[in-house]
Amino acid sequence: KAMAAQGAPHGTVLIAGHQTGGRGRMGRSFHSPAGKGIYMSILLRPNCPPTELMHLTCAAAAAMCDAVENAAGFRPGIKWTNDLVYARRKLAGILTELSLNPAGKVDYAIIGIGINCCQQPHDFPPEIRDIAGSLTSVTGRPVDPARVAAAMADSLWQMDRELLSGKTQMLDRYRAACVTLGQEISLLR
Repeated sequence: KAMAAQGAPHGTVLIAGHQTGGRGRMGRSFHSPAGKGIYMSILLRPNCPPTELMHLTCAAAAAMCDAVENAAGFRPGIKWTNDLVYARRKLAGILTELSLNPAGKVDYAIIGIGINCCQQPHDFPPEIRDIAGSLTSVTGRPVDPARVAAAMADSLWQMDRELLSGKTQMLDRYRAACVTLGQEISLLR
């Protein structure tokens, strides 16, 4: 966010192999151990009203399904609205944030994504061991985090090219991957 506020250009990508302050929705923490995952943020400057980006998190989730499929050889599902899952285990989280300029248009959007690549069950804290997973735990073989990062960047740049013109197709892809549709859910306040 600091780089965006200082004028970093559209398409700037930051990649880390470890986070000390990973967070998700509602201020929840995102477990980000060193060398086990890819933690990426991309800065977009779409120059549009914020209402034109209501689909941004969904578009990013569909793009990350493509990235995982390209890098690890399987297609995860999406748990509404921002988690990638497989066999009821969370593999990735996505957080989007917008900042508006004085004219009320989007100054920048940041999409932050954390993907668990190489964790084994014992790598997760006990409180999330039953719900967290990794690409390695799904495939049963090592997954190269660099390959995952490259696939993530490629998928995000493709998403960006179609962000404002391909909303219908993006939402269709999101719906096709969403494991929450048709399920009974509980909303907690």
